[in-house]
Amino acid sequence: MSEERTYAAAGVSLAKAGSVVERLRAAVAGTATGEVVGAFGGFAGLYALDEHRLLAASTDGVGSKLVLARRAGKLRWCGADLAAHCINDVLTTGAEPLFLLDYVAANAIDLEQVAEIVEGAAGVCRAAGCAIIGGETAELPGIYREEELDVAGTCVGIVDRRDLIDGSRVEPGDVVVGLPSAGIHANGFTLVRRLIGEDAFDAELLLPPTRLYLEEVRALRTRSDIRALAHVTGGGIMGNLPRALPAGVLAEIDWDAWERPPVFDWLAGQGVAEDELRRVFNCGIGMCAVVPAADAGGELVMGRIVEA
Repeated sequence: MSEERTYAAAGVSLAKAGSVVERLRAAVAGTATGEVVGAFGGFAGLYALDEHRLLAASTDGVGSKLVLARRAGKLRWCGADLAAHCINDVLTTGAEPLFLLDYVAANAIDLEQVAEIVEGAAGVCRAAGCAIIGGETAELPGIYREEELDVAGTCVGIVDRRDLIDGSRVEPGDVVVGLPSAGIHANGFTLVRRLIGEDAFDAELLLPPTRLYLEEVRALRTRSDIRALAHVTGGGIMGNLPRALPAGVLAEIDWDAWERPPVFDWLAGQGVAEDELRRVFNCGIGMCAVVPAADAGGELVMGRIVEA
């Protein structure tokens, strides 16, 4: 019998990840103060700074892409992934990024590796006007095996209440606009690693950094009324776009509306089924925006909003 080419078979359960969020919801809700805006589970948390402004914050990591990046000498790309991933999450609220904090943990600190990661993050942060204001480096030989490392980051941004994007105005008849991805970005690599094993691989195909969508979102806002934004990460389009939509509506996706990057053909060629590609990977779309149909001229329209 052939080996199952799924994320679950590789050791990652998206269902379990969702269960964890639900398990924590009550504990997190119990910490809420009057300044907390919105519900737990969005792409970024919101906190009222004053009457007019909200802080938006998100924490994320790069995951096991680090394993392949280390093998390929591309840890700088993972630093870029880290910054772009956190900033993109904050962008979904309409916020502008302010600053980033990073965390690097390893069995034993390798100065060159840490420098590459931080320099990669710094390049993205400079492009975004986002300051790196601090971080933590931890040496944990009792937790990580030799040569293992992990990274995480937290981005904080700011948005005026009048400019907040929260999905509440989405309605049937709106359309979904897609912003293309550079490839896999930073999700699904436990499955990718299972497919590769110890074989050589094409780093240029598999490891391009996560795209930063700041300028594209800014430009789209000048010509469209953006009603919702979804950062397409773990769980793919259908796992992330619903997080940005209000109750009573859903998105119908035209999966033939765009051309996928070659890496998704490679994944299919490795035996990953279409349903699994859609369930795990971004399939070539890194950010989804919901706008009125009248505002979508010239955009990559990839779906529409209908009544649930």
